[in-house]
Amino acid sequence: MKSITQLENIDKPREKLIKKGVRALKNYELLAVLLGSGVKGKDVISLSTEIIKLFEEDFENTNLEKLVNIHGLGISKASQILSSIELSKRYLIKQNKKITSSKDVYNELKEYHNKQQEYFLCLYLDGANHLMQTKVITIGILNQSLVHPREVFSYAIEKRCASVIVAHNHPSGILEASIEDINVTERLKKSSQILGIELLDHLIFTQSGFISLKEDGVM
Repeated sequence: MKSITQLENIDKPREKLIKKGVRALKNYELLAVLLGSGVKGKDVISLSTEIIKLFEEDFENTNLEKLVNIHGLGISKASQILSSIELSKRYLIKQNKKITSSKDVYNELKEYHNKQQEYFLCLYLDGANHLMQTKVITIGILNQSLVHPREVFSYAIEKRCASVIVAHNHPSGILEASIEDINVTERLKKSSQILGIELLDHLIFTQSGFISLKEDGVM
Protein backbone atom coordinates (compact mmCIF):
# COMPACT_ATOMS: atom_id res chain seq x y z
CA MET A 1 0.00 0.00 0.00
CA LYS A 2 1.33 3.42 -0.93
CA SER A 3 2.09 6.01 1.72
CA ILE A 4 0.19 9.30 1.74
CA THR A 5 3.13 11.11 0.07
CA GLN A 6 3.19 8.60 -2.80
CA LEU A 7 -0.47 9.07 -3.67
CA GLU A 8 -1.64 11.38 -6.41
CA ASN A 9 -3.68 14.27 -5.02
CA ILE A 10 -6.92 12.84 -6.43
CA ASP A 11 -6.26 9.55 -4.57
CA LYS A 12 -5.61 11.11 -1.20
CA PRO A 13 -8.52 10.38 1.19
CA ARG A 14 -9.69 13.96 1.73
CA GLU A 15 -9.45 14.91 -1.93
CA LYS A 16 -11.14 11.65 -2.92
CA LEU A 17 -14.01 12.43 -0.53
CA ILE A 18 -14.45 15.89 -2.04
CA LYS A 19 -14.31 14.58 -5.60
CA LYS A 20 -16.28 11.34 -5.31
CA GLY A 21 -18.24 11.56 -2.07
CA VAL A 22 -17.85 9.86 1.29
CA ARG A 23 -19.27 6.51 0.13
CA ALA A 24 -16.36 6.07 -2.32
CA LEU A 25 -13.82 5.84 0.51
CA LYS A 26 -12.53 2.58 1.95
CA ASN A 27 -12.58 2.06 5.71
CA TYR A 28 -8.96 3.02 6.27
CA GLU A 29 -9.46 6.12 4.09
CA LEU A 30 -12.42 7.26 6.18
CA LEU A 31 -10.32 6.87 9.29
CA ALA A 32 -7.44 8.74 7.65
CA VAL A 33 -9.74 11.72 7.01
CA LEU A 34 -10.86 11.62 10.62
CA LEU A 35 -7.30 11.52 11.99
CA GLY A 36 -6.07 14.21 9.62
CA SER A 37 -2.39 13.35 9.98
CA GLY A 38 -0.08 10.57 10.97
CA VAL A 39 2.42 10.45 13.81
CA LYS A 40 6.21 10.47 14.00
CA GLY A 41 7.54 7.60 11.89
CA LYS A 42 4.10 6.53 10.63
CA ASP A 43 2.01 8.33 8.00
CA VAL A 44 -1.76 8.60 8.27
CA ILE A 45 -2.43 5.74 5.80
CA SER A 46 -0.24 3.29 7.71
CA LEU A 47 -1.71 4.39 11.03
CA SER A 48 -5.29 4.10 9.78
CA THR A 49 -4.66 0.65 8.29
CA GLU A 50 -3.30 -0.57 11.63
CA ILE A 51 -6.33 0.77 13.52
CA ILE A 52 -8.75 -0.81 11.04
CA LYS A 53 -7.00 -4.14 11.61
CA LEU A 54 -7.72 -3.75 15.33
CA PHE A 55 -11.39 -2.99 14.54
CA GLU A 56 -11.70 -6.08 12.39
CA GLU A 57 -10.30 -8.29 15.15
CA ASP A 58 -12.68 -7.08 17.91
CA PHE A 59 -14.56 -3.86 17.14
CA GLU A 60 -17.11 -4.18 19.97
CA ASN A 61 -14.40 -4.21 22.62
CA THR A 62 -12.32 -1.39 21.21
CA ASN A 63 -11.32 0.92 24.05
CA LEU A 64 -8.83 3.64 24.90
CA GLU A 65 -6.28 1.20 26.30
CA LYS A 66 -6.22 -0.93 23.14
CA LEU A 67 -5.95 2.10 20.87
CA VAL A 68 -3.05 3.75 22.70
CA ASN A 69 -1.20 0.44 22.53
CA ILE A 70 -0.85 1.07 18.79
CA HIS A 71 2.63 2.49 18.38
CA GLY A 72 2.51 6.25 17.91
CA LEU A 73 -1.20 6.68 18.59
CA GLY A 74 -1.56 9.03 21.53
CA ILE A 75 -4.47 9.70 23.84
CA SER A 76 -5.64 12.69 21.77
CA LYS A 77 -6.14 10.79 18.51
CA ALA A 78 -7.42 7.69 20.32
CA SER A 79 -10.02 9.86 22.06
CA GLN A 80 -11.09 11.31 18.68
CA ILE A 81 -11.67 7.81 17.35
CA LEU A 82 -13.63 6.61 20.39
CA SER A 83 -15.78 9.76 20.41
CA SER A 84 -16.63 9.31 16.72
CA ILE A 85 -17.57 5.66 17.30
CA GLU A 86 -19.78 6.52 20.27
CA LEU A 87 -21.51 9.39 18.46
CA SER A 88 -22.27 7.13 15.49
CA LYS A 89 -23.62 4.41 17.77
CA ARG A 90 -25.95 6.82 19.52
CA TYR A 91 -27.45 8.05 16.26
CA LEU A 92 -27.76 4.56 14.80
CA ILE A 93 -29.49 3.29 17.94
CA LYS A 94 -31.85 6.24 17.90
CA GLN A 95 -32.72 5.78 14.24
CA ASN A 96 -33.57 2.11 14.73
CA LYS A 97 -35.44 2.49 18.01
CA LYS A 98 -38.98 1.19 17.89
CA ILE A 99 -41.68 2.45 20.23
CA THR A 100 -44.09 -0.39 21.03
CA SER A 101 -45.50 0.55 24.43
CA SER A 102 -46.03 3.39 26.88
CA LYS A 103 -43.10 1.98 28.89
CA ASP A 104 -40.85 2.53 25.85
CA VAL A 105 -41.93 6.18 25.80
CA TYR A 106 -41.22 6.57 29.51
CA ASN A 107 -37.75 5.06 29.12
CA GLU A 108 -37.02 7.28 26.11
CA LEU A 109 -37.70 10.37 28.22
CA LYS A 110 -35.38 9.51 31.13
CA GLU A 111 -33.51 12.81 30.92
CA TYR A 112 -36.74 14.68 31.73
CA HIS A 113 -37.83 12.61 34.76
CA ASN A 114 -36.23 14.94 37.30
CA LYS A 115 -37.00 18.30 35.69
CA GLN A 116 -38.34 20.98 38.03
CA GLN A 117 -40.38 22.64 35.28
CA GLU A 118 -43.05 21.10 33.11
CA TYR A 119 -41.70 19.89 29.76
CA PHE A 120 -44.19 19.11 27.02
CA LEU A 121 -42.60 16.77 24.50
CA CYS A 122 -43.52 15.08 21.27
CA LEU A 123 -42.16 11.82 19.86
CA TYR A 124 -42.40 11.52 16.08
CA LEU A 125 -42.77 8.05 14.54
CA ASP A 126 -42.68 6.53 11.08
CA GLY A 127 -45.17 3.99 9.75
CA ALA A 128 -43.37 1.12 11.50
CA ASN A 129 -43.31 3.01 14.84
CA HIS A 130 -39.57 3.72 14.62
CA LEU A 131 -38.62 6.86 16.51
CA MET A 132 -37.67 9.62 14.08
CA GLN A 133 -37.22 12.48 16.54
CA THR A 134 -38.10 13.70 20.04
CA LYS A 135 -38.72 17.41 20.44
CA VAL A 136 -39.43 19.76 23.33
CA ILE A 137 -42.56 21.71 22.42
CA THR A 138 -42.88 23.96 25.48
CA ILE A 139 -41.34 24.48 28.90
CA GLY A 140 -43.61 25.86 31.61
CA ILE A 141 -47.10 25.40 32.95
CA LEU A 142 -49.19 23.34 30.53
CA ASN A 143 -52.12 25.10 28.91
CA GLN A 144 -53.90 25.16 25.58
CA SER A 145 -52.41 28.49 24.51
CA LEU A 146 -48.85 27.20 24.87
CA VAL A 147 -49.41 23.75 23.38
CA HIS A 148 -50.75 24.77 20.00
CA PRO A 149 -51.35 21.97 17.45
CA ARG A 150 -49.22 23.91 14.98
CA GLU A 151 -46.16 23.52 17.22
CA VAL A 152 -46.81 19.82 17.73
CA PHE A 153 -47.57 18.80 14.16
CA SER A 154 -45.36 21.09 12.03
CA TYR A 155 -42.37 18.73 12.22
CA ALA A 156 -44.62 15.71 11.61
CA ILE A 157 -45.93 17.31 8.43
CA GLU A 158 -42.46 18.33 7.25
CA LYS A 159 -40.98 14.85 7.79
CA ARG A 160 -44.14 12.95 6.79
CA CYS A 161 -44.44 11.15 10.10
CA ALA A 162 -47.20 8.58 10.45
CA SER A 163 -47.98 9.24 14.09
CA VAL A 164 -46.98 11.13 17.22
CA ILE A 165 -46.98 10.56 20.96
CA VAL A 166 -47.05 13.50 23.35
CA ALA A 167 -45.89 13.49 26.95
CA HIS A 168 -45.25 15.86 29.79
CA ASN A 169 -43.84 15.63 33.29
CA HIS A 170 -45.48 16.60 36.57
CA PRO A 171 -42.75 18.06 38.81
CA SER A 172 -45.23 17.86 41.70
CA GLY A 173 -44.97 14.08 41.57
CA ILE A 174 -48.75 13.70 41.23
CA LEU A 175 -49.66 11.14 38.58
CA GLU A 176 -53.11 12.36 37.70
CA ALA A 177 -54.47 14.08 34.61
CA SER A 178 -55.82 17.58 35.22
CA ILE A 179 -58.71 19.14 33.34
CA GLU A 180 -56.14 21.16 31.37
CA ASP A 181 -54.26 17.97 30.47
CA ILE A 182 -57.45 16.42 29.13
CA ASN A 183 -58.41 19.57 27.21
CA VAL A 184 -55.00 19.75 25.54
CA THR A 185 -55.24 16.08 24.60
CA GLU A 186 -58.68 16.48 23.05
CA ARG A 187 -57.56 19.49 21.04
CA LEU A 188 -54.51 17.63 19.70
CA LYS A 189 -56.64 14.56 18.95
CA LYS A 190 -59.04 16.61 16.80
CA SER A 191 -56.12 18.19 14.94
CA SER A 192 -54.50 14.79 14.34
CA GLN A 193 -57.69 13.48 12.76
CA ILE A 194 -57.85 16.44 10.38
CA LEU A 195 -54.18 16.11 9.41
CA GLY A 196 -54.21 12.33 9.11
CA ILE A 197 -51.33 11.99 11.58
CA GLU A 198 -52.40 9.70 14.39
CA LEU A 199 -52.02 10.79 18.01
CA LEU A 200 -51.18 7.46 19.64
CA ASP A 201 -51.00 8.48 23.29
CA HIS A 202 -50.40 11.18 25.88
CA LEU A 203 -48.18 10.22 28.81
CA ILE A 204 -47.92 12.06 32.09
CA PHE A 205 -44.80 11.08 33.99
CA THR A 206 -42.76 11.68 37.10
CA GLN A 207 -39.50 10.30 38.43
CA SER A 208 -41.34 7.33 39.93
CA GLY A 209 -43.70 6.34 37.12
CA PHE A 210 -46.23 7.35 34.48
CA ILE A 211 -49.82 7.13 33.34
CA SER A 212 -51.09 6.70 29.80
CA LEU A 213 -54.21 8.65 28.92
CA LYS A 214 -54.93 6.13 26.18
CA GLU A 215 -54.68 3.17 28.55
CA ASP A 216 -56.79 5.07 31.10
CA GLY A 217 -59.53 5.57 28.51
CA VAL A 218 -59.22 9.37 28.35
CA MET A 219 -58.37 9.37 24.63
